[in-house]
Amino acid sequence: MGDMRVDILTREFPPHIYGGAGVHVAELSAVLRQHIDVEVRAFDGPRDEPGVVGYNPLGGGVGDASLDVLAHNLPMAKDCAGADLVHSHTWYANMAGHLAARLHGIPHVLSAHSLEPLRPWKAEQLGGGYQVSSWIERTAYEGADAVIAVSDGMRRDILRSYPTVNPDKVGVIHNGINVDAWAAPSTDEERAAADAVVQRYGIDRSRPALVFVGRITRQKGLPHFLRAVEQLPTDVQVVLCAGAPDTKDIAAEVSGLVSSLQERRDGVIWIEEHLPRAELVAVLDACTAFVCPSVYEPLGIVNLEAMAVGLPVVATATGGIPEVVVDGSTGTLVPIDQVQDGTGTPTDPEAFIADLAAALTDMVSDQERAARMGAAGRERAAEHFSWETIGERTLQLYRALVG
Repeated sequence: MGDMRVDILTREFPPHIYGGAGVHVAELSAVLRQHIDVEVRAFDGPRDEPGVVGYNPLGGGVGDASLDVLAHNLPMAKDCAGADLVHSHTWYANMAGHLAARLHGIPHVLSAHSLEPLRPWKAEQLGGGYQVSSWIERTAYEGADAVIAVSDGMRRDILRSYPTVNPDKVGVIHNGINVDAWAAPSTDEERAAADAVVQRYGIDRSRPALVFVGRITRQKGLPHFLRAVEQLPTDVQVVLCAGAPDTKDIAAEVSGLVSSLQERRDGVIWIEEHLPRAELVAVLDACTAFVCPSVYEPLGIVNLEAMAVGLPVVATATGGIPEVVVDGSTGTLVPIDQVQDGTGTPTDPEAFIADLAAALTDMVSDQERAARMGAAGRERAAEHFSWETIGERTLQLYRALVG
């Protein structure tokens, strides 16, 4: 096919996808395959798809989550023999890239999707494994030939978290979105299927509705949004596509907030299962605006997805979000003053919640303006964040490194 073979190393690859990184690798590898040879190496066992190799942990693993990451990484690194360059995604695959580069004498490119030092709550989730994941990530970043940040905000975070990394090797290539795959229902058939989904969940199209999509983690800021809902007009519906809680604590906190809201107002709809894309698009399309109350977000693919459907976005002005959402044009950015300890906690949670509530109330108060902002958002997603654009820029980086 091409003049170059690149091995892309990842934990997730379809059909085993848990988050944004898996979607990113699937879309990026598809567009790169049009120009060069690509081998994808992923977790979750053997695959049938050509150009994709799936791994089980070496020796069946050792039964420790963080060490079993390495048990996947060792055979992955060995199998990169013959590649011109290796490109790893997330700490789950970073060590495979780091070792492959040394073993085979090839450049290692690393895409930063999140940073362990900025996720200290992982310590309560992983215990000592967090020390292991942090060591893997730091070693890989310091040794990589190039680091791709998904946003300028992310680039600053990388240089702050890893001060010994040479700033010249950290570049920005935004995350992409497949706008066609996230288009609002347009044919009669699609509309009928969407209506069935909307009715099944009890969303009333005649009322304004705000929708949140994300895992229940500290970084996604869901409790802040739920507290802001208390200050919204009573006709506003709230649709939560939220599941997979990180910890029992946050699961309990969110459940409590949702039940107390449901006792006091109608139209609070909580969808805990992971929706297939067509159903999620139907839900998004039935709502007025999308809310992203994250306290940490390297870029925020969920915002791009909502924009592709045609929704305006009300989001926290943090991380890479201001590079996606244009305040006053494709949505509203809510200011936040944050504790600089890596947790992203608002210094004044009450003020942030009040500002968020005010921005949400303003957004739903003028449906026509919301629709105009949504259309502008879709245009922006198509123009600046297409995978073709992202693929081209990634290819330029590969060529510069392979020479």
